[in-house]
Amino acid sequence: MKPARCLVVDDEELARTLLQNYIGRLTNLQLIASCPNPLEAMRVLQQQPVDLLFLDIQMPELTGIEFLRTLRSKPVVIFTTAYAEFALEGYALDVTDYLLKPFSFERFVLACNKAIALLQARRAIAAEPAAAELAPGKDYILVKADHKVHRVKLDDILFVQSMREYVAFYTPSGRIISLNSLKSLEETLPAERFIRIHKSYIVAIDKIDTLEGNLVHIGKEKLPIGANYREAVVRKVF
Repeated sequence: MKPARCLVVDDEELARTLLQNYIGRLTNLQLIASCPNPLEAMRVLQQQPVDLLFLDIQMPELTGIEFLRTLRSKPVVIFTTAYAEFALEGYALDVTDYLLKPFSFERFVLACNKAIALLQARRAIAAEPAAAELAPGKDYILVKADHKVHRVKLDDILFVQSMREYVAFYTPSGRIISLNSLKSLEETLPAERFIRIHKSYIVAIDKIDTLEGNLVHIGKEKLPIGANYREAVVRKVF
């Protein structure tokens, strides 16, 4: 695996110097740039790819959290900050780890190991053939899981749930977990039969029994409808 391309964003020079030193000690990391503020970091991200972002939170003009929310395509992110109270919000933004200043080299390595593992999983998804393929003209989808290829009938799919780097296909006979993304499945599954109702769910239209507020009922399951999807769900399904 090529070294992870790293970007450091911190308004404190000593913090940037420490991270540069730590990054330089690991052969699987490569420092691309070190920026004192998010505005400079934006320019770097526009010019070249970044795999791993070391991001401070409390910075003038734009906080790390605000900066992260502006990014459409996010690198793997590790927060580096002196403020422990932001940890929960960081994890809500899918931040991989949270380094509380001052942190040791050992703690830095642990965070990087988590980030590298996640990058390897992402690269595996991008490099390998699709983990779920719809055979042309067929009424089933081929799903790779547990070192097997499962033939899952479209009629049997109740809904699909996102599980970070994986998805779970729910059928009357059980659950199949496969390395994939909902975005990819949204493009694969026929739009006349399946609909995205939430950032974490795709459902079979003909399996929806009831609409209750911001929930759809599929058998005994109650699944949330995301605010951005509600209008399309009501228009297409009800």
